[in-house]
Amino acid sequence: MRFVWQFLAALAMYAIGGNAVNAVKENDWLTLVVGLTAAASAVLVYAWVVRRTERRQALDVAREGAAVKAGWGTLIGAGMFGAVIVNLFSSGYYEVYGLGSVEGALGLVGFMAAAAAMEEVVYRGVLFRIVEEHVGTYVALVLTGVVFGLSHLLNAHATVWGALAISIEAGFMLAAAYAATRSLWLTIGVHFGWNFAAAGVFSTEVSGNGSNQGLLDATTDGPQLITGGEFGPEGSVYAVGFGALLTLVFLWLAHRRGHIVAPGARRAKRVNSTATLPR
Repeated sequence: MRFVWQFLAALAMYAIGGNAVNAVKENDWLTLVVGLTAAASAVLVYAWVVRRTERRQALDVAREGAAVKAGWGTLIGAGMFGAVIVNLFSSGYYEVYGLGSVEGALGLVGFMAAAAAMEEVVYRGVLFRIVEEHVGTYVALVLTGVVFGLSHLLNAHATVWGALAISIEAGFMLAAAYAATRSLWLTIGVHFGWNFAAAGVFSTEVSGNGSNQGLLDATTDGPQLITGGEFGPEGSVYAVGFGALLTLVFLWLAHRRGHIVAPGARRAKRVNSTATLPR
């Protein structure tokens, strides 16, 4: 039942926060404020529902070290997308005409912060973490990564290839990042850094949701396999390659730190530890 309650709570916050941000998205300043509020609310609701259903603190969103972990995650995500753009630019498929909109970029800070926090709470905080207890790290990574990718088929310019690309470069990679660090702050940072760099800095489409006006006035044009076409650079083979590489790095770290969970191991540990608690 804890999965049901946690999933419903996270999903409710996702719906409320998403609708609130979409309602003000035409106003950049309101989007910034509402988006940051929705992001904070998603984390608080997650911490509350874990505490109520598991009788413990949600250590993956602990306050201690939160800013550092989120900061490193943001740098990793932004660096990863920056590497994609460097390859597109050097190939002549990404062109910059000048400066874009500072206010537009600020609005995208709020929008992408909300999206990152809400999606990480649902997909890594609840789905991956609990599924992992039953089937182990690797199977949970694949299952939740594919579900995450398929959810992007609902976007305006979605493609099957785009959903597959998201599964690999984001779904698998973010699950591996969580397995390596056991920190939602880190995965929220990576998710935010990637999305904000894509929309708020380089002004590209994000997951087939339409073009964005960020800090740069720029366009992407070229072969769909290289640029991602209407889906955006997330559908680029460069993005898939970098995401797959980072997945392997995070899985190596998870192995090194002893964070890989065998099928049923964590569930058995929970049952045994619960049975020995004093009444």
